[in-house]
Amino acid sequence: MKGYIYSGVLGLFILCACKAGNVEISDMKCEYTSHPICVDSPQPRFHWNYHSDNVDFKQGSYCLYLSTDKDCLYLPSRKIAGDSLVWSSGVVESDLSASKYTGMKKLESCTKYYWKVVATDKNGANMIESPIDSFETAKIYPEKWTGEWITDSYDKDYLPSPMLRKVFQTRDASIQKARLYVSAAAYCKMNINGEPASSAVLNPGFTHYDKRNLYSVCDVSGLLKPGNNVISAVLGNGFYNEIFPLGVWEFEKARWRNRARMICELHILYADGVRQVVDSDSSWKTSTGPYLQNNICGGDTYDKQREIVGWEKEDFDDASWKQAVCVSGPSSVMSAQIMPAIEIDREVLPISMKNYGDSVYVYDMGINMAGYCQLSIKGESGTKVAVRHGELLKPDGRLETGNIDIYFSKRPDIDFQTDLYILDGKDNVLVPAFNYHGFQYVEVKADRPVHLTKESLKGLFFHTAVKPVGKFSCSNSLLNDLWEATNQSYLCNLMSIPTDCPQREKNGWTADAHVSMDLGLLNFDGITFYEKWINDIIDNQTEDGRISGIIPSSGWGYEDWIGPVWDAALFIVPMNLYRYYGDKKGIEMVWNTCQKYLHYLSSRENDEGTVTFGIGDWCFYEAQTQTDFTTTCYYYMENEYMAKFADLIGKDGTIYNLKAEKLKSLINAKYFNKDSCIYANGTQAAQSIPLYLDIVPEEYTQKVADKLSRILAQNNNTLDLGMLGSKTVLRMLAKYGHANQAYELAINEDMPSWGYWMKQGLTTLSEKWKIFNSSKDQSLNHIFMGDISAWMYNILAGINYDEQHPGFKHFFIQPHFVNGLDWVDAEYNSINGLIKSSWKRNGNEITLNVIVPVNTTATIKIGSISKELNAGNHMLTFANNKLFDKS
Repeated sequence: MKGYIYSGVLGLFILCACKAGNVEISDMKCEYTSHPICVDSPQPRFHWNYHSDNVDFKQGSYCLYLSTDKDCLYLPSRKIAGDSLVWSSGVVESDLSASKYTGMKKLESCTKYYWKVVATDKNGANMIESPIDSFETAKIYPEKWTGEWITDSYDKDYLPSPMLRKVFQTRDASIQKARLYVSAAAYCKMNINGEPASSAVLNPGFTHYDKRNLYSVCDVSGLLKPGNNVISAVLGNGFYNEIFPLGVWEFEKARWRNRARMICELHILYADGVRQVVDSDSSWKTSTGPYLQNNICGGDTYDKQREIVGWEKEDFDDASWKQAVCVSGPSSVMSAQIMPAIEIDREVLPISMKNYGDSVYVYDMGINMAGYCQLSIKGESGTKVAVRHGELLKPDGRLETGNIDIYFSKRPDIDFQTDLYILDGKDNVLVPAFNYHGFQYVEVKADRPVHLTKESLKGLFFHTAVKPVGKFSCSNSLLNDLWEATNQSYLCNLMSIPTDCPQREKNGWTADAHVSMDLGLLNFDGITFYEKWINDIIDNQTEDGRISGIIPSSGWGYEDWIGPVWDAALFIVPMNLYRYYGDKKGIEMVWNTCQKYLHYLSSRENDEGTVTFGIGDWCFYEAQTQTDFTTTCYYYMENEYMAKFADLIGKDGTIYNLKAEKLKSLINAKYFNKDSCIYANGTQAAQSIPLYLDIVPEEYTQKVADKLSRILAQNNNTLDLGMLGSKTVLRMLAKYGHANQAYELAINEDMPSWGYWMKQGLTTLSEKWKIFNSSKDQSLNHIFMGDISAWMYNILAGINYDEQHPGFKHFFIQPHFVNGLDWVDAEYNSINGLIKSSWKRNGNEITLNVIVPVNTTATIKIGSISKELNAGNHMLTFANNKLFDKS
């Protein structure tokens, strides 16, 4: 009733208000997605932005309406009422363009809802009415699934993939919409009438399969026809059913391991209101065919000679096929996959091809990538063709995989990163279905002569389909190449979880994820991706509170050698989502998990009240920072973040505040030499980490930073650090007045440096500073040294969030006009609108252009100069240490 009263009040106001000129509500999203059809949250979140020529506009209030009847939302607000109005937020006095459903009425599953926003400006004098947007709920209530999990009758160790099909009839009537709800363990390649149900690959996303399963919702309205139709599916193993012990991470021992399986429901709504549901059940038919085996570490084996012609057509005779078997689901939790699916980003054509006789062909794709290849080939029936993938070539030009296959246990029938095809004598276009590889080079080797050309092969680059939100370029081409390489590395390691590398491991290493998160969120819209991974972290925790070093994990990686620096992902991921999106949901999700984890760490403390085990500044060059020091620093950070979490979500954080203060005191008493201003053993990382984590006493911060600068100068201004130092050293130099030195380090081309990698021709980032052009253990497609990309945004362009006003509601522009750089151009499409910062050197003057989105504010900070900016385009000039506004 309260919502209706507010509706009336707002309606009366609107009658008296004049239309707000040139102000429009735009970029409307539900659950951070445009027009989603897979919302399974009982309290969906809404967000919108503004476009306006009126740069003084500030939202003063809003009212959000939710209805099952689109037409009712066209009415004047005072008349929006009745059964079709599900909820009204009432008039909410706020400048935040975000809301959440809090109605008493439960949302219905599989239902389309419409929503709109009516807002006022800060003076309450104008009204702005949004377009009508929509979302669809998925299966909010798990008990309402009517489909059953099905597979075939074979054991989990049987290699060929299950193939399933179901013929069904539709009415001879107009179909209004059709939605396919489908999950699988691990992957399901599904067609309707021979056409793909979606463009996704390796779907659904990887989880702890015994704790949670994801399902997708596909719009298949255009795939159905009157009369007979057929649904067909092929199932893949992924990490659910690693049959052989091919890697060291023990997924072959996973507690969830079983025969691949699936569940689905096809919901058809006819124009006359009649509904039809086609379920997965024992009436489906099964067989096996050309999909001889698939392995996530090795590859697929496909025999063209065993193809079953027409099996994906409705008129195929499946009388000889067996009935499907109804089985138990892997877990009791089914969650809609709101994060983007893995999809093909682009085709990559080889830049060269070299043949070795008439049976071996080596292709150079020109870029290190993740995905697989499409091979067009014709050969004698029975010819076996192996398509191998790697990052290096041997001196003779053949493929070298020794740098990445070190943990792979080869079998006679399964090789590392190799897809095997058996030809049928016809023209074939071959693509694997259930794996992916990391590679720049591809070797095609046949056991009989075949003729291939450069055009016979192309790469299909794919990843979780996050949308780009950032751009950066500058006058230094090396930095531009590095920014591109960083983005390429990041996307190659986004496969429904944040991975370390796309070839050797494909594991969700926790530290790799948290140190690369800033660059990820500045370049790509990642909130739904990381919220999914937060659920994985929650599902990963043991009863005693531990989390493993790789997430998901079947049980590997909980040992002490992992430790708090890696486990910090539990705190950093939700905190960064709050900083970048202004959303507390991630924090609310992990609160209990964090409590349990910190309770576990407290049980492992030594007599000094800290813990000292685990990995520290991983992949350092020569100088190793004390691990007990880095562990204690991150133990402090975890308690400090927990205290902040408590403040944000209304919990009592006293014990965490007290613990953080004790740990800070311990660090400064034990590891800090006040006379020399050196921390721990005086490495570059040791000097920068306490500055980055705000551990250094305020009166010593500048001295510690200056000492860091001198340490680097004494090392010929050369880096000597690992993963943690790669995130903290350049940032702290710039923060404390040494930006020119930081820039010189960033563009240095001598080893060890990012520039050295670019000079060596890498198109992704290396795992280690030194590149071994041999078979030594080293991935050339890692992301954890990539924070320099975020540094470019934060330091060179100066785009920074404000901790006090998260989601870039207010933000800082703090560019550094470093020597040797003539111009910088950057933009970031924040949740609250497009931010731009670009500057150009003109003699002794710097021209700075800044765009501040409508309904936000910013502060420019250049040295000691500070200036407040409202929304709009601003042109400023910096000269003689003064800032002039020419807007």
